[in-house]
Amino acid sequence: MPELPEVEVTRRGIEPFLKGQTITAVEVREPRLRWPVPVEVGTLAGCTILSVKRRAKYILVDCGAGHLILHLGMSGSLRILDAGAPAGKHDHFDLTVGEKVLRLRDPRRFGAVLWSAESPEMHRLLSGLGVEPLSAGFNARHLHALSRGHRVAMKHFLMDAKNVVGVGNIYANESLHRARIHPRMKAAKLTMKQSERLVVEVKDTLKAAIRAGGSSLRDFVNSDGSSGYFQQAYQVYGRGGEPCRTCKTPIRRAVIGQRATFYCTVCQK
Repeated sequence: MPELPEVEVTRRGIEPFLKGQTITAVEVREPRLRWPVPVEVGTLAGCTILSVKRRAKYILVDCGAGHLILHLGMSGSLRILDAGAPAGKHDHFDLTVGEKVLRLRDPRRFGAVLWSAESPEMHRLLSGLGVEPLSAGFNARHLHALSRGHRVAMKHFLMDAKNVVGVGNIYANESLHRARIHPRMKAAKLTMKQSERLVVEVKDTLKAAIRAGGSSLRDFVNSDGSSGYFQQAYQVYGRGGEPCRTCKTPIRRAVIGQRATFYCTVCQK
């Protein structure tokens, strides 16, 4: 599933083609995505796009009268193509702006095209979300205070969008390793010093992934069709049995919260 870096890379890729442009046509080929596409989406022709922002793993397109809320799901991608480009079997949604079209391709149909006439922060999918990890609000004091009383594993805590948004499985594995924190450690035991390290490593890991165009493991491609290459820099994720890049100890693979987890038994005690 695309995580925060992949969504941010997508947002940055589509924004120059959309911001300030007038929507000339909308086509919904398949309304049965993760949630039904609202009928309001089909009435957006003539609206001017004011901004393209991101909240967690959602892309928010401000159309003046409301916001399109887009989500890539498990296997979706948003591409900028020439208007009139032939649609494929899994191309479910087009938003045409002049000579370009924003197209959602989603083979598994777990993505979303939604509409909010009010502030998107009030939408039921966004209203309960936690802090943005790249914001100033995500700091050691906030993380340490938030973790008090939580007895879940630190990796599970970090991946919970009610605590911190957008840090999915890949980047939780990587950030915990770089911060030298065991993924099974109870969140309530997180010290202030560990909080300081973890905040730094989460931010640095996500920023590095964005610079690399995200991670392309299966379906993810950028808005221009190119692949990300951050997977080449993984320290632990997907490297079970391979030597730790720091101490050469074989990377251990386990399952935490039903998700594959990779860590070093020496570096992460």
